[in-house]
Amino acid sequence: MKNWLGDCRKLVVLGIGNPLRGDDALGLDILKILKGKVSTSVGLIECQTTPENFTGKIKRLKPSHVLMIDAACFGANPGRARLVPPEKIAGVAVSTHAMPLHMLAEILEKSVGAKVVLLAVQPKIVDFGEGLSPELEGALKKIGEQLLGVLGEVCS
Repeated sequence: MKNWLGDCRKLVVLGIGNPLRGDDALGLDILKILKGKVSTSVGLIECQTTPENFTGKIKRLKPSHVLMIDAACFGANPGRARLVPPEKIAGVAVSTHAMPLHMLAEILEKSVGAKVVLLAVQPKIVDFGEGLSPELEGALKKIGEQLLGVLGEVCS
């Protein structure tokens, strides 16, 4: 993450997910951890299941980097996180969004000129229901702390 943010001037973090689909709410919950604890060079946008509806707002913020955070199935243990570059986003299953995230990443790269990456977290449960699984509750705290550390160091 530090390498990807190396030349960051302005970062926009997109919290993506459905709060009524169990672990799919993780991206939204990470934004709650970051809110009020990051510098003004970091914009936080809660997109829920329609991140494509926020392209205008993202453009107005003029970010150099866009970090999308979402639960995504990539065959790992629940709670495992990985950074997925735009060209590989199509290889992870993200099912609760109207527009595929790889298409959104492409649009943002071209229209905003920003570097885009997906922080994908393997869910355990994406059935209807509120609240994260115990595995993702633990991952949420760890990922939130790590992000705060990196963003405090790189985007201050």
